[in-house]
Amino acid sequence: MSGGGPPAEVLPLPVGTVVRLGRRVRVKDGGRALIGGAPTRVLYLTSAASGLFDGRELTVRDRATAVLADRLLETGIADPVVGSLPSGDPTQVTYVIPVRDRPAQLDRLLHALVVSGPSGSADSADPLGSGDAGGAAPHTVGARVIVVDDASVDVEAMRAVARAHGARLVELAENVGPAGARNAGLQLVTTPFVAFVDSDVVAHPEAVAAMLPHFADARVALVAPRVLGLPGDRGLNWIGRYEDARSSLDLGGDPAIVRQRARVSWVSSTFLLGRVDALADGFSADMRVGEDVDLVWRLADAGLRVRYEPAATVWHEHRTALVTWMARKAFYGTGAHPLAERHPHDIAPAVLAPWSAAVVAALLAQRRWSVPVALGISAVTVWRLAAKLSKSGHPVRVAAGLTASGLLASLVQAMALLLRHWWPAVAIGCLFSARLRRAVLVAHLVDVAIEHRRTRVRLDPVRFALLRRLDDLAYGAGVWVSALRGRSWGALLPDLRRRRP
Repeated sequence: MSGGGPPAEVLPLPVGTVVRLGRRVRVKDGGRALIGGAPTRVLYLTSAASGLFDGRELTVRDRATAVLADRLLETGIADPVVGSLPSGDPTQVTYVIPVRDRPAQLDRLLHALVVSGPSGSADSADPLGSGDAGGAAPHTVGARVIVVDDASVDVEAMRAVARAHGARLVELAENVGPAGARNAGLQLVTTPFVAFVDSDVVAHPEAVAAMLPHFADARVALVAPRVLGLPGDRGLNWIGRYEDARSSLDLGGDPAIVRQRARVSWVSSTFLLGRVDALADGFSADMRVGEDVDLVWRLADAGLRVRYEPAATVWHEHRTALVTWMARKAFYGTGAHPLAERHPHDIAPAVLAPWSAAVVAALLAQRRWSVPVALGISAVTVWRLAAKLSKSGHPVRVAAGLTASGLLASLVQAMALLLRHWWPAVAIGCLFSARLRRAVLVAHLVDVAIEHRRTRVRLDPVRFALLRRLDDLAYGAGVWVSALRGRSWGALLPDLRRRRP
């Protein structure tokens, strides 16, 4: 039966979608100016557009609200309310698990992916669920699972685990690394969506269910959950408690768009849910580290969206022995140069506007003129910025707020350069410069005070400070090793351009 009316209009977002302004977004001028996003900007709304909001939320009702909501999502000023989006179908997801010689971890993961009945799987608040993977009777996972064995030494152990859970096992003759193993599994996926899961993870189907609604937005290609530490059977030691609060994989409790120079600029391949037809060939198979960052940035450059959704949670088995913990941090750092080769405009350890770089340099000089010069540069910046904010009802006030935010962000980045990215050179400089030693000491104390309070870590300040610096030393060493191997300083140089090319 053919319809006689015009075809239904395709909207950027489904009717009923609710988007909410980000927690850090400031509303000015009676709702006509929104300040925030990724990167920070001032977005002006017409009176009619500002009247569409209900508090800090906007509901898609027609084309006008759909276009406005899409714009807010694209700028990073708002995030979708997951509960307002159509729920996805978990049966349309295939799990791809790259693994090498981790039969116990694989067994634990496959056990967690079991759907135990109509009420769902194990309680998502309990990563290990009510059952115990060890000694449990064989069962079949309630989802499509492809386990890619990346040339394990004990292949038979991997076969036994996959067979016990009814998972499909793909055996690679040569070790190709996690990226290549994921790609091998991706080629076999026939469902619209794929979930890449590392074997040292515990994840329940509820995580996928919380991420699938994001794909109601046709531009979303990839969604990542929040990654928390897996509780140990005997509790956590002090490294475990540090990682529980300050893990490299935990990107916080606020949802975000993920792309270069955003608040969340990358997500880990620990667990990723992707739209198969948007992933093309998948990860860069020649990268053994940083392949997740590379994938996210390539998708963003293609005009697709990557979302971070902390309402979905998975648990990762963090390293808690000092040597292996520091080795992993250093390994992360070695991805800097390969990323610099592929994304030279995005890998800079700090992005500073010329005026903020001048203020930071003046303060680091620690001269009598330092503070007056810094204040003078900031005042000129406020004046110039206010001239560009002619649509604002309070241009000077808004410009002062933006300048203060930019300066604070620049000072935080400068501290990271001193303590993390540049520490080998800074350590040598401290041998000859009392001013540099003072700057490092102040940066250390401020950094520890801010992070200890922000993370609410279950550690005393002394041990937290020690691990915080060891974390920076290990990662920074990896960055320098990477730069020296590649014979390029691209991953160590700050970017002083105003905008990303």
